[in-house]
Amino acid sequence: MTGQAGTDHHIGMIVPSSNLTMETELPRMLRAREGADPGDRFVFHAARARMQHVTPEQLRAMNAQADRAAAELADARPDVVATACLVAIMAQGPGFHCTAEDSITAVLRAEGSHAPVVSSAGALLSGIAALGAKRVALITPYMQPLTQAVVDYLQDAGVQVVDSLSLEVPDNLAVARLDPADLREHWRKLDLTGADALVLSACVQMPSLAAVEAVQRDCGLPVLSAATATTFRILSELGLATNVPGAGELLSGRYTDPARAAA
Repeated sequence: MTGQAGTDHHIGMIVPSSNLTMETELPRMLRAREGADPGDRFVFHAARARMQHVTPEQLRAMNAQADRAAAELADARPDVVATACLVAIMAQGPGFHCTAEDSITAVLRAEGSHAPVVSSAGALLSGIAALGAKRVALITPYMQPLTQAVVDYLQDAGVQVVDSLSLEVPDNLAVARLDPADLREHWRKLDLTGADALVLSACVQMPSLAAVEAVQRDCGLPVLSAATATTFRILSELGLATNVPGAGELLSGRYTDPARAAA
C-alpha cells in the first residue's frame, strides 16, 4: 500500500514454533532501516512449524509442515516469504535449499500468491558470495554433528570453512536465550587464518545482531549472520537498497545480491 507516509512491505515468515529471534532481529534491523529511510516500512506475518529440540528427527518433521505454513501465509498476500530454519534445510543434504524454496513457491502459486521465497540457508550462501568470500569461519549453537552438516553444505557449495565452533545447545528455546555479548569472546576461539569473512551465527535462532559490529571491528573481517543474510535477501527481493545501519558489512548497501543478478 503506497501513500504519502511511504510504502508498506509485507514480509511472511515461516518459523519454528520455538523460534524467538527471527521475529526479533529481522524487525529490529528493518526498523533501523525505516529510521534511516522512512519511505519504506515493513510489516511481518508469521506462520509456525512445530519444533522444540534441534534434532534430525524434529527438523525433518518441521520441514514436513512447510507447505501448510506457506498456504496460511498466502492468505495474507505477502510481498516476500522467508523460511527461517537454516539447519533444518542444510541437514537434508547439499542443495536442499533450492528444493525447499521451490516447494514453498509452488504452494504459494497454487494459493494465488506471487511472493518470491527466501530461505535462510540459501541467503547465507548468497551473503557469502555477495561479499566475495571464498573461505569463512563460523559459529553455531548446534551439537557437533549438525555443525558438521552445515560445514559440509557450505563446502559442497564451494565455500571453504577454515574453522568452526559448536556451542552445543540442543534446546531451541535455550538457544534464543544465549547472550549475544558472549560472541565477542567466542569468536576468539576460532582460527581465522585465511578466512575472508566470519559467520558469527549460522542460525537465525542464536542472537547475534548486538555483537556484529563490535566483532567486525575487533576481528578485521566482514561479519555476517544467518539473520543479516536473510535480511539482505529480503531487501533484494523487494527491490530495495540493502542498507541497514549497524548490521555489518553485508548490509552496508555496497553489495549486489548474486541470487537476484542470476535471476
